[in-house]
Order: sequence, then structure tokens, then C-alpha cells
Amino acid sequence: MAPAENKGCNLSTALARRVVTVVVVLCAATPSVASAQTLTNTAKLIGGAALGLALHESAHVAADFASGVSPGIKKVTFGPFPFFAITHESVSPGREFVISSAGFWMQEAVNEILLTTHPELRNDDEPVLKGLFAFNILTSFGYAGAAFARAGPVERDTRGIAQSADVDEPVIGALILAPAVLDTMRYFGVRNRWVVWGSRAAKIGGALLVVKAAR
Repeated sequence: MAPAENKGCNLSTALARRVVTVVVVLCAATPSVASAQTLTNTAKLIGGAALGLALHESAHVAADFASGVSPGIKKVTFGPFPFFAITHESVSPGREFVISSAGFWMQEAVNEILLTTHPELRNDDEPVLKGLFAFNILTSFGYAGAAFARAGPVERDTRGIAQSADVDEPVIGALILAPAVLDTMRYFGVRNRWVVWGSRAAKIGGALLVVKAAR
């Protein structure tokens, strides 16, 4: 998250780049989708990924309004790649934590619903849900990598979370990565209790940092 003089921002990559990645990964990792290769399934995969982006960004916008600030849009770049950021006026650390975390909370909640209601999602004929799930996982992996490297635009969500909670950014990267890894294991059929409840505990633990940010 940007320092006060640059306002706060919530970073999101361009939809096209994420969608392409989602489709490639799903075709490689999901036999039922890879074998079909139909235009309809591909369109549904892309639609699911687009839905994931919309949910992520709408969570930021909802958190902005709930915090009493009006969101705006700003163009930013990461090397040659275009990004956009949803911006807002400077707020207290507690509110900043919520705004910056909202997209991840949405992703984690959606993943939990998907894996609970569709425990056999990998084998189900649900390309929209697979696209949505893959978008969420890949986004978490991407943000975690940026957090570990402390790389990317200053507007990135992980930086905003780390600054508002006064912790190192790689710690935030680990908190985002852990449930994504465990949910990926669940997607591929690992249903040990420690995996399922470890995933849920990691999601709750990351959210509880808001207590530290609000002090």
C-alpha cells in the first residue's frame, strides 16, 4: 500500500494476462477440461476467471465505502505489464488493513465455499467454478511472490497490509500463500483433516491481524 502522500491503492493485474494464465494452467492440470478443448468450455473458464477478478476488486470497493472513503482508479505498471489500482484517500491503519485485505478475504471465502460444496471440483464438469478457483489461487501465489521479493508497484496490496499491521511484507506473503497451497492440495484430492483445518486456520489467522493494525 502506498504511503500517505500517494494515497492508498489496491493493485490488480490486467485481466487478459491473468485469464491466459488461468486457461493454460487449467488445461494442463485438469484432464476433463484439457480433453474437451471446446470453445464453450474455454469461454466458461475465462468467464470464471473474469468473475474472480470482479469479486476481488468489488471487495476492495465495498471496503472503501464501508470505511467512508470514495474509490478511484489509477493506472500503474510493473515492468512492461499494465496494471490498474483502485485508490482511496488515506485512512487509519485499521481501516487500511481491511481495505487492502478485502480482495484476499473474498478469494479465501469463495475458495472455502467451492471446496466445501464441490469436494470433487477437479473432476466435476464445472469450468466456470474451475476458472474462478484457479484465478483465486494464482492471484494469491502472484501476490505472495511479490511480497517475498518486496517487488512491484508501491500500490500492491501486500505492502499496504504489512505497513498497516506493522509487520514485514514477507510475513504477509506467507499468510497469503499458506491457504492457497493448502486449498490447492484440497483441489487435487488431499482431504486430510490437517490440510482442511490448516487451510481454514490460516485464513482466520491472517484476518485476525486486523486487531494489531487497529491498535
